[in-house]
Amino acid sequence: MSVADIQSIRGKFSNDVLDQKEFRGEFTITVTLASLHPVLEFCKNDLGYDFLIDISSLDHFGDDPRFAMVYELATVDDKKHLRVKAPVAEEQSVPSACDLWLAADWHEREVYDMMGIPFTNHPNLKRILMWEGYPFYPLRKDFPLAGRPSDMPDVAFSGVAPLEGGPFVTSCGTDDVVRREPRARDQK
Repeated sequence: MSVADIQSIRGKFSNDVLDQKEFRGEFTITVTLASLHPVLEFCKNDLGYDFLIDISSLDHFGDDPRFAMVYELATVDDKKHLRVKAPVAEEQSVPSACDLWLAADWHEREVYDMMGIPFTNHPNLKRILMWEGYPFYPLRKDFPLAGRPSDMPDVAFSGVAPLEGGPFVTSCGTDDVVRREPRARDQK
């Protein structure tokens, strides 16, 4: 990541840049939600960030705005890396980046499914991990660690998962790193 890229973003979107940080050579720039899509488009088309590594979200439960979107961008040759963040209020939707990177599709569906953050202009915004109609968002900080009772006990349950006799085993007490790793029971 070059400092010139940060300066270019600041030059074009000066009123929309809320914060910038550098840590160990990695740069994070925080922009307003309204400017998020134009900033991402500028990063791809003008600055050459042609690789979307990941999209994730943060829950700052108790703060306003509650959420933040995080986009990890890079160049295919791995010479540049940039993190773009945007704050998102509880009832706001985020503009989809699917028109910029096809990889955004499943990442945005996961954020929607786990955190309940909707995306405008997403081509197929439906749950990807939980079943349609599931009324909760499991990665929100107000979701109880013990889970919630399910109306579908054969599909999902909130009891203790039975590990003993399961398909995987570990050997925690051994000094051999390979034997400590989880493996299928029938593998030695």
